[in-house]
Amino acid sequence: MAPTLASLVHHSALKLTVRAGEDRLDVPVRWAHVSELADPVPYMEGGELLLITALQLDAEDPEAMRRYVKRLVGAGVVGLGFAVGVNYDETPKALLDAAEQEGLPLLEVPRRTPFLAITKAVSAAIAADQYRAVTAGFAAQRELTRQALGGGPEGLLSALAAQVDGWAALYDASGAVVATAPEWAARRAAELTADVERLRERPAPASAVVAGEDRDRVELHSLGTGRRPRAALAVGTAAAPGTAERYALHSAIALLTLTTERSGSLQAAEQRIGAAVLRMLLAGEPDHARAVAGDLYGDLLDAPFRLLIAEPAPALAGEDTGRDPLGAPADLADVVESAAARAGEAVLVVPEGAKGERLVVLAMDGGAAVAACTQYARGLETAARSAPAEQTAAAAASGAAAASGAAGGSAAAAASGASTVSAVSAVSDAFRVSGHGGALVVGMSAPAGPIAAAAAYKQAEQALSVARRRGRFLVEHEQVAAGSVVPLLADDAVRAFADGLLRPLHEHDATGRGDLVASLRAWLARHGQWDAAAADLGVHRHTLRYRMRRVEEILGRSLEDPDARMELWLALKATAAVGPG
Repeated sequence: MAPTLASLVHHSALKLTVRAGEDRLDVPVRWAHVSELADPVPYMEGGELLLITALQLDAEDPEAMRRYVKRLVGAGVVGLGFAVGVNYDETPKALLDAAEQEGLPLLEVPRRTPFLAITKAVSAAIAADQYRAVTAGFAAQRELTRQALGGGPEGLLSALAAQVDGWAALYDASGAVVATAPEWAARRAAELTADVERLRERPAPASAVVAGEDRDRVELHSLGTGRRPRAALAVGTAAAPGTAERYALHSAIALLTLTTERSGSLQAAEQRIGAAVLRMLLAGEPDHARAVAGDLYGDLLDAPFRLLIAEPAPALAGEDTGRDPLGAPADLADVVESAAARAGEAVLVVPEGAKGERLVVLAMDGGAAVAACTQYARGLETAARSAPAEQTAAAAASGAAAASGAAGGSAAAAASGASTVSAVSAVSDAFRVSGHGGALVVGMSAPAGPIAAAAAYKQAEQALSVARRRGRFLVEHEQVAAGSVVPLLADDAVRAFADGLLRPLHEHDATGRGDLVASLRAWLARHGQWDAAAADLGVHRHTLRYRMRRVEEILGRSLEDPDARMELWLALKATAAVGPG
C-alpha cells in the first residue's frame, strides 16, 4: 500500500515525533517536499508532506502561523514536518496551536534526521507500492487470460469482478446484457443500457464514467477496433480503481477486444458461407445448399423459416441526412444475430448490394430472431408516432428493448430485456436528422421451406414494396392482401397513366359542353345502373346515356369491356386526390 504518515512515524530510522493530528496519520502521502518559501502553496499538488525549518517564517507569530497552516490545508498538504535544532530548538507553540486548530498533522524531525532521509523513505515506499501493483497486475493478467481461454467471457468477467472487488457486465453489439459477474449485477447492468447506447454512437475505442449519488462508480468501455463497436464492458466499483485494478481492467479490455475481433473474422467467413447457401436456395438447389450449410445452418433448413429483406427507408436512402444510410440494416443485423445467439438458434444474415445497403435474413419461423425483428419494427412505429423529435429515442427504446430480450435466456439477458435500449441509435438518429420517415423498411415472407426459397424471396420483396407504399416499417406477406389496393395507386407511373387516359375527357369538360368525368364516375360507381347513376347526377337517364356514348367515342373504348371499365375506375381513383391532370 502507499506510504502514510503513520508508516513514516513507525519508520525506526527516522525518529519522527507526532506533535499534532494524532488521529489523522492514516492519510496517504504522495510525496515529501522541502520548501522554505513563506507561501509554498502555488507549488503544491495535494497529498504532500511538507518539510520546513521555518527559515523565512516567523513561527512564533500566532496570526502568521494560523494563516500559513490554513493555506497549507487548503492546498491539500497532508502533513507538516518541522526540523528542530536548526532555526528553533523546539517546535514553536504558535505553529503547534495553528496545526491543532486546523487539524494538520505536525511531525517533529530531530536534527540528526536529514530531510533527504524522509524523502528517500517516501520514494522507496511509493516505488515498492508501484512494484506490488505491477506484480499484482501481471498476476491478474495471467488469471484473466487463463479464464478467457478456459471459461470464456463468463469466466473472465468473474475473475475481473474479483480483482476489482466489484462487478462486471458484458454487452453485445446490440447493447443487450449477455453476461454478468456476480449474477446479482444483472439488474444493475440493465439500468445502464442507455449509457451503453450513447457509448456505441462514438467511434471505438471509447469510454465513459457513470457515477450517481449513493451508488457505485461504473466505467463503460467499448470493445472493438472498427467503426462500429462489437461489444461493451461495464465495471462497477465502490471507488476509482487503483493501479493493480487498472492493470486488470485494461487486460480484460484487451482480451475481450481480441475475442470480439476474432469473432468478427469468423462472422465474416460465416457470412460468405451464408451468401453461398442463399444463392443455392434461390437457384432451386436445396440439397447442395444443405450440404454447404453443414452444421452451421443445417438446423435452419430443417424447419420452416421466414425470409426477410430490409432496406434503408427513403428518408435515409435518398437524402443527405448526415448519417450513414447503411447503419439501419446493420443495426437490425445486430439485433437479429444477438437474439438468435442468446436463444441458441441458427440465423442466416446476408448483405446485398454494392455497399451492403440491402439485408437478407433467413430466420426460424416463430424463433427469437423473427420476434426480435418484429419488436424492433414496433419500436420504429412507436418512434414515428412520437410528435416531438426529441422523444423519438425514448419511444423507440420500448420496441428495441423488447427485441433485445425477445430471446429470453440467461438471468442477465432476461433482466436486460426489461430495459435494454438495443440498437436504437439508428432509430433516434434517423428521426432527429430527417424529421420524417424512418430508419428502414422490412418485408417478411410467409413460412417456407428450402424448396420454396425462391418464392419466399419474391414474397419478401412484394411485402417490402407494400411497406414502402403504405409507410410501414415491416409488412408480412400475409398482410399484403389486407386493406385496400387503392393506396398502391399512389405511384407516379400509375398517376401518369391515369392522367393520360382521362385527359381527353377533362379537356372536353373544360369547354363547358358537359361533365363526362363526373358522369363516368357515377355510372361506374353504380355498376352501370342508368336510373341510379342519373339520379345521383340529377339528370335524365337519356342524358346520361348520351354522355356515356360520348365517353366511348372520345376514348375509343367500349364500356361493355370489363377491362376498360376496370382501368377507367382505377384511373379515376388514382387521380381523385390530385384532380384533373
